[in-house]
Amino acid sequence: MSNTVGWGAMTELAPRSASTAHRIPAIDRMMEMLFILEQRSDGATIRDFVAALGLPRTTVYRIINTLQRHDVVSRSSLGSYRLGPRLLGLAARSVGNAQGFDLTVLAKPHLESLSAETGESSKLSAIDGEDLRVVAAASGRRPYALTVVPGERLPLHAGAAGKTLLAYLPKDEVDRRLRLPLGRYTARTLIDPRRLRRELASIRRRGWAQDKGEFSLSIHAFAAPVLDRKGVLVAALSAPFVAGAKAAHMDNIRQAVIAAAGRIAAALP
Repeated sequence: MSNTVGWGAMTELAPRSASTAHRIPAIDRMMEMLFILEQRSDGATIRDFVAALGLPRTTVYRIINTLQRHDVVSRSSLGSYRLGPRLLGLAARSVGNAQGFDLTVLAKPHLESLSAETGESSKLSAIDGEDLRVVAAASGRRPYALTVVPGERLPLHAGAAGKTLLAYLPKDEVDRRLRLPLGRYTARTLIDPRRLRRELASIRRRGWAQDKGEFSLSIHAFAAPVLDRKGVLVAALSAPFVAGAKAAHMDNIRQAVIAAAGRIAAALP
């Protein structure tokens, strides 16, 4: 019997490249589905996934059902799917650990204390790519206190926390980010780079930022930076509240946010 291996057999037995030999197609498809959900705040249906990815409906259903079982996605009453609480929590922990310590654990008691003092929800945000990511949050106890969710992704230029994070970046990084398209979310969103630069300079001078409805007209907020012992930005602490709050309550929120940000900074290793 000949030991010669034909060309076709040699082709089949040739080693695959590392980029293909060590990949799991099912996980690739799962990640593609999660990327779609990341870009669609209104969620996506089975039909949407099939159309976007060209996969059989049964394949999409099996993957999405598995993700739902692990709380990585959640299904609405209308049948659309969104990113679930498990994935949002993992994302928050990932961003928090980027500093070399568990920012979420360190900040949590200070967030709880801030929300207890003001009655409003509070959140800690960090830069994640071109946006911000909420890495920790505490719920408020006042009537109509807003709901905040760890893992939420928001633009940097529209809102108190985002502007605070921008204000403490190096100048060349601010320049780069302000050359990117700035989306308008309400009539109060700052999309003129010159006006936004002036706002960032003001935030650095006074040490806090205010949102008067830049991302949502009905939501206002105050924010303050959390700086490490070298004065380098780590995160932004903010407290959002419903528009129309009395001046005295707003001033209490602002002062409480600044003080809580200072306490978190003092607790950093």
